[in-house]
Amino acid sequence: MIAVIQRVTSASVTIDQRVKASIGTGLLVLVGIEDADTAEDIAWLSGKVVNLRIFNDAGGVMNQSVKEQGGDIIVVSQFTLQASTRKGNRPSYLKAAKPPVAVPLYEAFVKAVEAELGKGVQTGEFGADMKVSLLNDGPVTIIIDTKNKV
Repeated sequence: MIAVIQRVTSASVTIDQRVKASIGTGLLVLVGIEDADTAEDIAWLSGKVVNLRIFNDAGGVMNQSVKEQGGDIIVVSQFTLQASTRKGNRPSYLKAAKPPVAVPLYEAFVKAVEAELGKGVQTGEFGADMKVSLLNDGPVTIIIDTKNKV
């Protein structure tokens, strides 16, 4: 699993001109799933996302998590994060999991994030053409690949 985690002051997901998800302060998390991802990847990544200390404390130091800040999270599936650009100019998406594998893993990841956060999270819609809007705060953007967790 690959996640792009962005600290935001606001974010939203619009599908067919209808706002599906909208938050103020929190995290926008884009997630790319591959066939080799497991429940272990989900547990590890959900814990990282919720507990990353990337929000400022009273002293202005990035020392608090989204959970400590009481922030919200939007999780959006993005298969293009699994793109391979090694050859040519057209990205290959062979590593990206197909829907029968990806949807259950995505849904399990959302539930794991909710459990870690202690409240519901908002989502995009798997496979939809989404318009994602955000105001990145900082900017703070972190990329995590579960294959590099050792």
